[in-house]
Amino acid sequence: MTIETYEVYAIKYATRNAKRSDHFVGGDPHDAPMPMDYFVWVVRNAARTFVIDTGFTREVGEARKRTFLRSPAEGLAMLGVDAKEVKDVIITHMHYDHVGTFHDFPKAQFHLQDEEMAFATGRQMRHTRFRHSIEVENVVGMVRLVFGDRVTFYRGDAELAPGVSLHHIGGHTPGLQCVRVMTKRGWVVLASDATHYYEHIEGDRCFVTVYNVGDTLEGYSILRRLAASPKHIIPGHDPLVMQRYPAVSKALDGIAVSLDVEPKE
Repeated sequence: MTIETYEVYAIKYATRNAKRSDHFVGGDPHDAPMPMDYFVWVVRNAARTFVIDTGFTREVGEARKRTFLRSPAEGLAMLGVDAKEVKDVIITHMHYDHVGTFHDFPKAQFHLQDEEMAFATGRQMRHTRFRHSIEVENVVGMVRLVFGDRVTFYRGDAELAPGVSLHHIGGHTPGLQCVRVMTKRGWVVLASDATHYYEHIEGDRCFVTVYNVGDTLEGYSILRRLAASPKHIIPGHDPLVMQRYPAVSKALDGIAVSLDVEPKE
């Protein structure tokens, strides 16, 4: 089977101010600012389009004191992608900032790990530490989609199309998955929260919201194995992504960047 190549984009839809101590297990000796960006991603070629994650709503962003910039659907529209027509949405995990606008994709089939749905609906949600990052209405909504036959489940790695595959990582949540994509520069890995920042994977450090530290650290080895090089790994929340990669166009400067090209030096 011939491997296809794809364009890959990151769309920034929200941000928040934070400090370094907010982002590392064990804290950080430097209490300097370390803002966090929120993204959704698009993978597409002439034959197919995949949206990775659906972000959160303005209401949830305001409740959680995030700076909401635009809805993910609005960001997608800027790239010529109509959320109402998207057929495939990959949900990397069930945290509020990755699944929250699922209702804006009425024709989509959602791709999710078995283990992630079990986590979001199981006994671990009794614990504040784990349910803090999950919105119950998102979970209820995804369960309704299951009953509507609109969720495809995976138990481990899977190929969705020639050149697009899912890979179970775990760690941050039990069912966290990343997405591997063949591009004109080689295999790019959309890590999502398998590494929030470049610093996490580069320094073998963990983000503070974590289900299993050991699986998180082992996940870094998986990301490195899947990607063509360390420069082909795209972290899930690092503002440096917007600096290292070129804007899709002048009009989209600060909004969307191309990830299928080499990063800027």
